[in-house]
Amino acid sequence: MEAYHDGEWGVPVYDDAAMFEHLVLETFQAGLSWRTVLYKREALRAQLKGFDAEALMRSTDSDRATFLANPAVIRNRLKYDAALHNARCLLEFREHHGKGFADYLWDWVGGTPLDGRRQDSWPATTPESDELSARLKSAGFKFVGSTTLYAHMQATGLINDHWITCPRYKAVKELARIP
Repeated sequence: MEAYHDGEWGVPVYDDAAMFEHLVLETFQAGLSWRTVLYKREALRAQLKGFDAEALMRSTDSDRATFLANPAVIRNRLKYDAALHNARCLLEFREHHGKGFADYLWDWVGGTPLDGRRQDSWPATTPESDELSARLKSAGFKFVGSTTLYAHMQATGLINDHWITCPRYKAVKELARIP
């Protein structure tokens, strides 16, 4: 957990594939601990075709059966189906908006991370995660409730939610893309 916090959590993600991976992982995290997701991340990556949206679109019933029989992954049929469905939505989203998913999300926050300026706790949702959830749901995405999207925003650096006393707060702030 410490390695994830110090090296990945909150670091701005600008790549579509990595942004989609985080969204899928947050989907699988719903109702579970993040530790469980991190422990199963590599198995999920292998079974979900590297989180490649186009490859996921070619998944077969046999792939689904293999996934659901694999004890190394989070065996949840609804979450698996949501990952495939969201891959389709992601590809349609790119076509509709004429830009990548990551670019859309960064434009949505004005090109730089929101500054959470947290001192001791995090909310479960924010007005921004509420709005983003509504937008993605209207685009057809599933398992994208406000709590899931707030965690996604934190993980991908769309909001710098390290506590202001955490050394990573300043470090992550310096990593943010300058518009």
